[in-house]
Amino acid sequence: PACSSSSAKTAAFSGTYREMAQRKNSKSHSRKEGKTSPVDNKNGKTTEGGARGGPKYSMFTWIVVVALLGVWSSMAVVYFNIVDYDSVIGKLAAYDTDGDGDFDVDDAKALLGLRVGWAPEGRGSPGETTEPNQQAAEKPNHRPGHASRSGTPASVPGSQDVESEIQAAVPLPLPVEDHFIPDDPGDSQHPYEEEANAIDTTGVLVEELKPDHNVVEPDRYLTSSKLTQEAEAEEQPEPENKVKPTEIPPDGAAEKRVEEQKEKVKKKKPKFLNKFDVTIKAELDAAEKLRKKGKLEEALKAFESLVQQFPQSPRARYGKAQAEDDVAEKQRSNDMLHRAVSTYGEVAELPDVTFDLLRAALKRRAERQQFLGRMRGSLATLQKLVQIFPDDVSLRNDLGVAHLLLGDNKGAKKVYEEVLAVAPDNGFAKVHYGFILKAENQIAESIPYLREGLESGEPGTDDGRFYFHLGDALQRVGDDSAYHWYERGHKQGHFASVWQRSLYNVDGLKAQPWWTPKETGYIDLVKMLEKNWKTIRDEALAVMDQDRGRFIPEEENLREKGDWGQYTLWQQGRKAGGACQGVPKTCSLMERFPEAIGCKRGQIKFSVMQPGTHVWPHTGPTNCRLRMHLGLVVPPGCRIRCTNQTREWNEGKVLIFDDSFEHEVWQEADRYRLIFIVDVWHPELTQYQRQTLSPI
Repeated sequence: PACSSSSAKTAAFSGTYREMAQRKNSKSHSRKEGKTSPVDNKNGKTTEGGARGGPKYSMFTWIVVVALLGVWSSMAVVYFNIVDYDSVIGKLAAYDTDGDGDFDVDDAKALLGLRVGWAPEGRGSPGETTEPNQQAAEKPNHRPGHASRSGTPASVPGSQDVESEIQAAVPLPLPVEDHFIPDDPGDSQHPYEEEANAIDTTGVLVEELKPDHNVVEPDRYLTSSKLTQEAEAEEQPEPENKVKPTEIPPDGAAEKRVEEQKEKVKKKKPKFLNKFDVTIKAELDAAEKLRKKGKLEEALKAFESLVQQFPQSPRARYGKAQAEDDVAEKQRSNDMLHRAVSTYGEVAELPDVTFDLLRAALKRRAERQQFLGRMRGSLATLQKLVQIFPDDVSLRNDLGVAHLLLGDNKGAKKVYEEVLAVAPDNGFAKVHYGFILKAENQIAESIPYLREGLESGEPGTDDGRFYFHLGDALQRVGDDSAYHWYERGHKQGHFASVWQRSLYNVDGLKAQPWWTPKETGYIDLVKMLEKNWKTIRDEALAVMDQDRGRFIPEEENLREKGDWGQYTLWQQGRKAGGACQGVPKTCSLMERFPEAIGCKRGQIKFSVMQPGTHVWPHTGPTNCRLRMHLGLVVPPGCRIRCTNQTREWNEGKVLIFDDSFEHEVWQEADRYRLIFIVDVWHPELTQYQRQTLSPI
């Protein structure tokens, strides 16, 4: 590209020169007609500059020749790498103003007293580059809560679902493209999935911190850790508002602004090099250059060699950890990632490590520990960070999330109370604190924290779960502004519509609240259920009479009042223990329908509801299923609303609806209501999607 650019410039220059020469010749010709013959000087040359009888060369010609020689010499220097620019640039460290050990554009601007970040006239602000997270088949409709956090996929057996699920209440880190398997399943289990007072109230896999990976694309392997580390290592200044040329600051204001800008430039770029590392900056840069070019194995060897040569170099050790991190992601190696976690920890133990490097190393260590499922280790690392940087509110917020991921709601609540005591307007702390209050059933108290946190617009607050739970809390206190927040969440892209508020969705599926058997394509299943409804009913009644303990009370805080239980046969595409022993005929009938028993995002269960029960408006977690209700015992006074349509059950008949839409239930009869619930895959899902979607 350099050669082609130089050639273009040379061609353009030559064309211009030819035009100038033509104009010069025409003018000279007109002048010659009026001149006498040139007079010879003592050297035998004419006064026009040419030898007698030979070609004539003007001074301008020689200037052009010299210029062209200079251009081609420059091209040769660049093309043949005659000069080692890295070594030359490295000698400018003496002019370093921001303490990062080199001389760059930021240093030059600081030395010249220039402002940084104004957008040039007529241009927009530079856009932010984000890591691609969209999956081929599914994406959760919530946005990142923290930049550069990794997820921990885990399966929690035995999580109970009720007639419909409400969204996950746990504020989770941002989904990223990580595919390792947690190495410590025991540590990654979340107690709050099984406890009524914990923050997750849905049965959704709360450690599924990323979109479901339906198609793994190899060309995405090298994205997340590298982008994360480079973003931490080099933060670019945010564009500031333009200053109108006509505005003249008062006396002294310009100098003050320059000084403020110098300080701002210094703060923007972290200082990763101590005094010793500055002396080996060329070697560090060479290794880092390999890493940034994607030559990860070579970069790792280079950093390992530097660590052997300079064992007390924090930057070399940090580079080794980053290279191990990247290689682990490329190779999908937990062992290599363990090495990276260990090396990040070693950085913090070295003497003379800069505070910026210490913070970056420990923060990344906590993230990777969390990804590996080592939640307690991640918590310990974050606690150490908070001890070192007690005034860093963002680290305290991360610590609160770590407590939540361990199911330690009390610990998280204490952390966010401490944050709000010193930073009462911190939006991130507010939404999380509001979440915890809502999980404790302090509905009214949670509303202002959730609302003010969302209104702050701070990073980590624009999440579908916050909109969901604020709206849910407002509905429960009878405040119609709930739908304003649902609408706002829809406009932000978190909800498919105001009515359809599920978060774990596959795009493009047909969406309607009520379905007919013909529309689903599952006519045979519906016919079987309606034909055998009495057999199914009798088995359920026998269980109610003999072993009522099989019906587990609803523990997800969906009821305003009343009594509601369930008896689950299948969940997440698997039989629920020995449940089928109590209803063998029913299970035998269901075995023939893979669209139901193989639905990993649904359940098959009996639901019994006692008189006087009211279930709050709520939505299920995913649009990947449809829900069938077979009426078994339906006294008058029982009804269900889905969106703005209300219907009643009939004994022996099947109702079909999409529970990702808002629905509500009333039981105002004089005796219990019993129905059989069968979840089926959404008919538009492909077989591949059904096989690869993760369970809920």
